[in-house]
Amino acid sequence: MRIGVFIIAALFPGQEPGRVLADSVELIVAAEEAGFDDAWIAEHHFMSYGVCPSATTLAAVAVGRTSRIGLGTAVSVLSNHHPVALAEQAAMLHHLSGGRFTLGVGRGGPWVDLEVFGTGVERFERGFGESLDVLLGALSGGPVAADGEFFRFREVAMVPPARLRPVVACTSEATVGLAAGRGLPMLLGMHVGDAEKADLVAGYAARGGTAKGHVAAAVGHVADSTARAVRELKASMPGWLGPGLAGYVPVDGRPRASRDVPGYVDLLTRIHPVGSAGHCAETLLRTSEATGIEHFILMVEGLGEHRRTLENIRRFGAEVLPLLAR
Repeated sequence: MRIGVFIIAALFPGQEPGRVLADSVELIVAAEEAGFDDAWIAEHHFMSYGVCPSATTLAAVAVGRTSRIGLGTAVSVLSNHHPVALAEQAAMLHHLSGGRFTLGVGRGGPWVDLEVFGTGVERFERGFGESLDVLLGALSGGPVAADGEFFRFREVAMVPPARLRPVVACTSEATVGLAAGRGLPMLLGMHVGDAEKADLVAGYAARGGTAKGHVAAAVGHVADSTARAVRELKASMPGWLGPGLAGYVPVDGRPRASRDVPGYVDLLTRIHPVGSAGHCAETLLRTSEATGIEHFILMVEGLGEHRRTLENIRRFGAEVLPLLAR
């Protein structure tokens, strides 16, 4: 089993974004020291939910601060980027890290990002497959060209070239089909439980997907008892999630579903490794058995305080990871 950390760069009340970004790098360094396999970084724009607008930039800083741990993006929002430009960044990180980098991409949502960056809602609604194919061409190790609806350009050499297979965030049957059809592993989100994850994995196989190494995100928090761990997150996470989730602004005025924040936190603490060390290990093993997934990335920032997040990472490494290695 592979266990990583999932760095959102969450902005809790009273914090300063630049400090949160600097602290995020320290969390990755601590994760390497604690024995985690990898660290994955989220991309968000114009919101407090996460204050890292460029996961590849933060990964580049982390490359220079670490020597062993794998680094990935979870995810780079492909609807916001030109796929060739993103491929160039991924290739650089691949070479500069000595092969430690994995590019994770997602479709994103119908958010105001599409307006600001000029990519438009059409890229989100029907352009993800074409964007993904251009990205794969640019990461094939050879030249790339395009002649589609959204991208049309002559053949160019990729410099530096790199052979990389991205991981694709999947939250819908359509995206599962796109990943399966291209033989790319899935990244599954924190908001779904074991049954939903198992259904997505089964749907992937039913659509002919053959890739191994699916990744699942989860909340990870260890304490002396499960009751205490749950109590701590229920006290801290709503202050971040409330204003954070409100930052998702639709690009075209379409209605946005509201979320019951306390109810969401309750769900997260029930379905994820939140509890005593033994409970955390048992939860991860149960999810792995139910879904076939053997790679988990843990959102460890739930307490919102840098010192306590560092403690959570170190304690998870010292108390939970050894239980999973037996």
